[in-house]
Amino acid sequence: MTSVEEERPRALLAGASRRWVRLLPWAVAFVLCVVLLPTTIVVLTADYGLNGGVASALAVAQAAPLLLAVVRPLHAWCVVFAGDVAGALALLSVDFQERLLWPFPPMELVGYVALCLALGLRERPRTLVLVWLATAGANVGLGFVAPHGSGAKELLLTILGGVALLLGGVLRERSEVRRRLAEQETISEAERGRRTLLEERARIARELHDVVAHHMSVITVQADTAEYRLDDTLPPDVRREFTSIAATARESLVEMRRLLGVLRNEESHGELVPQPGLAQIGQLVEATARTGGPVELTPCEAEVPEAVGLSAYRIVQEALANVVRHAPGAATHVSLSVARPDDGRGRERLTVLVVNDPPPEPTTGPLEVGGTGHGLVGMRERVRLVGGTLDAGPLPDGGFRVAAQLPLTEEDLT
Repeated sequence: MTSVEEERPRALLAGASRRWVRLLPWAVAFVLCVVLLPTTIVVLTADYGLNGGVASALAVAQAAPLLLAVVRPLHAWCVVFAGDVAGALALLSVDFQERLLWPFPPMELVGYVALCLALGLRERPRTLVLVWLATAGANVGLGFVAPHGSGAKELLLTILGGVALLLGGVLRERSEVRRRLAEQETISEAERGRRTLLEERARIARELHDVVAHHMSVITVQADTAEYRLDDTLPPDVRREFTSIAATARESLVEMRRLLGVLRNEESHGELVPQPGLAQIGQLVEATARTGGPVELTPCEAEVPEAVGLSAYRIVQEALANVVRHAPGAATHVSLSVARPDDGRGRERLTVLVVNDPPPEPTTGPLEVGGTGHGLVGMRERVRLVGGTLDAGPLPDGGFRVAAQLPLTEEDLT
């Protein structure tokens, strides 16, 4: 079933987005067939003096296949080409005026040129060359038996047919190049989004390493120094337990750093300062206000897990960066609050809200043209990491809103 569908030919311009473009080949073929069929019969009988039955048969062979050319132009060309050559030979049996075109009358030229254009839009260059060589060969061969001598006008079919084949081939190649470029752009956009996602995950992993490494180091130090700090009160088995805890924590740090090495690139270096949290958001807001526009902060003094504080800081950082890029000078409000939602479970959540007004002056485009355009990817990854939710989108007045809900309980974080 699948092979039959794949072999089914498509009509010319069937892939066009507009309906009238898809119907254009059928309309042109129908008009040519309706016009050329009676015209050929009349011209061959009245002007050339050919028998009516023969003229009718030739007209059908030369005009009717034009409808087939919309779907199978090469098959239609075989029939039309044979009909045109047969018509030229049939005209040798009658005595017509020297002023009339031979071997191919004008109506045959029109149909053949249209057919060559259809061939150019469908077939490969090698096929087009063979078609033109066949046309030129037939044209030259018939010239040797011309009833009134040969001249330049007898080569009209070869010249016009070649031009139509070339034009159709150029249009086909141009369409193919544009299609491939569109596909490549789609693939590149998907790859760029995937790469941005992976880079953000690696960055999150490095930052979490610094957070976890701090706690693991504290555990190691406390376990190592317990026997000295509590020398008189620790029995031997408890000392061995603390020694085992310190060794396990130390091994965990080594394993974590080894795994983190896979995520680091050559240009990446470990952070030498503590990771930021809620306390540093105020500094971030002040720095943005000095360079971007007025920023108002509603802080939160609650104690939150370091992973949640780090995620909140990065979300605010990316949201403010987007304001500077896409809405320079816009008034922005940053709000941090801890609330207990009415969801029946009573678990506290940190709400991070960044809302900006429309820019004071219309902008023709973002100030930073080299950005990836995937800033929200990092926000969603960080929110997903701690089991929260993110709502981001434009506002009716032209502003933008980023709202994140980050759980604070260990059950939600895990």
